[in-house]
Amino acid sequence: MAEMTEATNMETTPMENNNELALITPETQPKRRKKKSMVWEYFTIETVSAGCRRACCNRCKQSFAYSTGSKVAGTSHLKRHIAKGTCPALLRDQYNNQLTPYNPKTGGSEPRKRRYRSPSSPFIPFDQDRCRHEIARMIIMHEYPLHMVEHPGFIAFVQNLQPRFDKVSFNTVQGDCVATYLREKQSLMKLIEGIPGRVCLTLDMWTSNQTLGYVFITGHFIDFEWKLQSRVLNVIMEPYPDSDSALSHAVAACLSDWSLEGKLFSLTFNHPTSEAGLENLRPLLCTKNPLILNGQLLLGNCIARTLSSMAKDVLGAGHEIVKKIRDSVKYVKTSESHDEKFVQVKNQLQVPSEKSLILDNQTQWNTTCQMLAAASELKEVFNCLDTSDPDYKLAPSMEDWKVAETLCSFLKPLFDAASILTTTTNPTAITFFHEAWKIHADLGRSITNEDPFISNIAKSMLEKIDKYWKDCSLILAIAVVMDPRFKMKLVEFSFTKIFGEDAPTYIKIVDDGIHELFLEYVALPLPLTPTYTEEGNAGNNGKTDESQQGNLLSDQGLTDFDVYIMETSSQQMKSELDQYLEESLLPRVQEFDVLGWWKLNKMKYPTLSKMARDILSIPVSAAAPDSVFDIIIKQLDEYRSSLRPETVEALICAKDWLHYGSEESNALVKMEF
Repeated sequence: MAEMTEATNMETTPMENNNELALITPETQPKRRKKKSMVWEYFTIETVSAGCRRACCNRCKQSFAYSTGSKVAGTSHLKRHIAKGTCPALLRDQYNNQLTPYNPKTGGSEPRKRRYRSPSSPFIPFDQDRCRHEIARMIIMHEYPLHMVEHPGFIAFVQNLQPRFDKVSFNTVQGDCVATYLREKQSLMKLIEGIPGRVCLTLDMWTSNQTLGYVFITGHFIDFEWKLQSRVLNVIMEPYPDSDSALSHAVAACLSDWSLEGKLFSLTFNHPTSEAGLENLRPLLCTKNPLILNGQLLLGNCIARTLSSMAKDVLGAGHEIVKKIRDSVKYVKTSESHDEKFVQVKNQLQVPSEKSLILDNQTQWNTTCQMLAAASELKEVFNCLDTSDPDYKLAPSMEDWKVAETLCSFLKPLFDAASILTTTTNPTAITFFHEAWKIHADLGRSITNEDPFISNIAKSMLEKIDKYWKDCSLILAIAVVMDPRFKMKLVEFSFTKIFGEDAPTYIKIVDDGIHELFLEYVALPLPLTPTYTEEGNAGNNGKTDESQQGNLLSDQGLTDFDVYIMETSSQQMKSELDQYLEESLLPRVQEFDVLGWWKLNKMKYPTLSKMARDILSIPVSAAAPDSVFDIIIKQLDEYRSSLRPETVEALICAKDWLHYGSEESNALVKMEF
């Protein structure tokens, strides 16, 4: 084996001659013994002395051991010299893209060269375009600044990693990011074009240091598989965010951009809007669309902002007490010695609380709620801390702790409700019907409390939940009716608790509203036959076989038959809703899949299932999960707000879309790398 290896790798070939080994020079070497190793393009064998030869680098003239007597060193160390970039002369050539040591281009007259692979790291040819594509994805996914490609540290890192990579400028990487956005957008557009129902939009207004507004518009819809989907569709810069036309302008731009005219079902937004602003939004729900409940499905408030506003009122009412407790927590948590003394006193008193003290972030009310709850359970420790730490003189009084516990009692149901928005992938209107009416009922009892402090807080909170209930109770109630576990029964029960003697009036509004909405779905042109086409489209990714369509419709005259059914059977179809309402309630299973139930029963309720699909896609919150507890309005950072609005939109939308990937849609354009 040693002789074979030597014969394979040596530049000069040993041959037998009278039992003596004779060295044959490269000029006289037989062609059949020609070396295939790529290193010999960069090295020359030199004889140093009798029986000793060394490999000399043609570029930097360094020499390396090759053979001594019958022992051959091999070529691995020579490969490392040229492959790892340790040859200074070769490195300079690679910077100028003059040499491609391990990535020969195929085709043409160039000889085919061997590629070296190791078991752990297979050979991967260098591709400049692929690298640029991955840099754009990295910047989008991790929100890195685009200017990073021009930072000296990044340039040095990349050149050491791959000397052949050409530097890219800010403008280049900006174009690459926009190209990624456009590619993903085309895939998403094909997905949205084929959805069977309508789209609901949420509007989340952000601001910037320049007092500009950025409207984040997210679309929510249910796909053919009855799965709730949501995607950020647009980020639209509004120069005057407080104007009456800011939101309506953004929504109109979104509808035009995504061809959603006639598909819009509801709007949910978190930005305070005047009556004039609401009236500007309302017609957008009716553009080329049936007058769905005369625009009553416009949701004027998102539940996250309502809960945050109520929490802000609670904390404001006890702000002096909150500050005292915050100062005490700060005293303990900002010093290791103070913390040790606190733990020591806790152990001595054997306080059973498992909660740990945290210092709150005053821009997110949930952290203040958690701070108050933990401190209240440890109040005995604070009261006795001065015995172990004489420097501590901030202990709240017993009256202060009583107020803190009152604040916690008001914050707890708000915290529990808002937490659903952060832990549930797609919180539904059904869930928040329960939460809203329970909070409403509890506050209704609290305003009669003899303690003026409690009754005043309850009154302030009740005003805000009343406004939310006024704006949103109709659609929340209609969503509950679409849950076969509750239907109208829960509406009747909860409205009786909330409205008392006036409950029948409000119950009738819901009953009339859902029947009116159902009649509008009955009046819609029947798309082919009730369920066949939808199923066919789902199975064919939104494409119906033309020959089948012809057999079902024009060839057999079933289009006219559908019109006949619509004209003569409206009363019969209306009973589809009544039949559903009259049937017994399903058992209340905790992990019940409402959408799955409608998917299974769409043959039984072909029209009602279409209405349920749209109703159950209505979102209750316009806030992102990480901003549900924010007390202040979200602000776009200084760097992003310095970019062009089109670039900001591309970066934010593409980041959202890349999380889902584009495999669920069949994009016509696909870039190859």
